[in-house]
Order: sequence, then structure tokens, then C-alpha cells
Amino acid sequence: LLIYWERAAMNKRLHFFETEPIIAAVKTEEQLVRALSSECNVIFFLFGNICNIPKLVESVKERGKHAFVHLDLINGLAAKEIAADYIRSFTKADGVLSTKPQILRHAKEIGLITVLRVFVLDSLALDNIEKLRAACNPDLIELVPGLMPKIIRQVHSLHRTPLIAGGLIRDKEDTMSALSAGAISISTSCEEAWQELDAGAPASAKQFLKGRDVRG
Repeated sequence: LLIYWERAAMNKRLHFFETEPIIAAVKTEEQLVRALSSECNVIFFLFGNICNIPKLVESVKERGKHAFVHLDLINGLAAKEIAADYIRSFTKADGVLSTKPQILRHAKEIGLITVLRVFVLDSLALDNIEKLRAACNPDLIELVPGLMPKIIRQVHSLHRTPLIAGGLIRDKEDTMSALSAGAISISTSCEEAWQELDAGAPASAKQFLKGRDVRG
């Protein structure tokens, strides 16, 4: 019964991913401005520093969107658990990304949604995913690069953690390929891909996701 309620609570925390097939991954303040005007409701920060990230996150929250901060890419943050404490205490971010399990484990303990970013560059990295997952029990795993439907399908079949496909995704065909392979969402810095949402093109993607649950 306890496991059931824990999974129900987890699914509730992640519910917005179920209807957001495209995540805007932003690398500059200028790109953030365009993301805020787009139909993307989840934004990944791949830039920033300890001085400006609170204000940048606030600009996302003011638009009613969800903000996630990549801890490894914020200037001034150490590669230690205190980086997650800083984001939790001084920003309104919904969650964080990192390649470092020990930081994500702590981030989850203090109430942030966690995304483990994994670069699948060879078979060794692929085989290491379970070890990384077990070390921090992330809420989501982002597989990079995202143009690997066979790999996405394989990881999806082996792990219950919801998947995001990130990197090199540039159009609707790439998006649908990742979603059909088992990803719950894709993240991309390609603004042409964001515009698929603005044009209403991903109705097929949202229909594809309809009725699917984010698995805890």
C-alpha cells in the first residue's frame, strides 16, 4: 500500500510532462525570451550563474511555466550537494538536471524533481545506466543524444523511470520517433522544433501521449 501511494504522489508531481512532448532547452537569455513566448511549458536552463539564475527562473514561473536548472552548467555552483540547496533556497525552480548521481540524490531528498542526464556514447555508457539510476533514483532520465530510437526503446523496456530524449532533435519527425520509442518528452534547443507546438503540429504527439501515465 505504501509503494502505491508513493508512486501516486510521484506521478502527481510529474503529471505535466504527460502533455508536454517538447521541452525548450535554452542556452542564452535571448533564447529564453523566445521560449517564454512559445507554447513550450517546460524549460530547461542550460546556462546561467548564481547571480542571475533566481531572476531567470522567476521569469519562467511568472508565465506559469515549469523551470528546471542544469546544475552542471551554472557558473559559480560547486559540483556538490550544496548546489541543489542553493537552487532550492534561492529560486522557484521545479527541479534540476545533472550528470552526477550524488547531487541528484540530495536534490530529491529536499523536494526537487530530478533529471539524470546520461550521455550514451558507447555500449559501456548504456550498460552503466542502471548503476547510475540506482545511485540516485531520479524522477526522470534524459538520454543524450536523442536520435536513438532503438536505444530509447531498449532503456524504456528495462527501466521504469520515465525517459526524455535530448540532443540533436530538430523537427517533428525526430520528435515522433523518440516518443514512439518510449520517451515521455523530448528536449531541444532547436527553435524550429518549438514552433511545431506554435503551429499546432504536435497534436499527433499529444494524441500519442493521451492516456499514458508517467511511471514512477
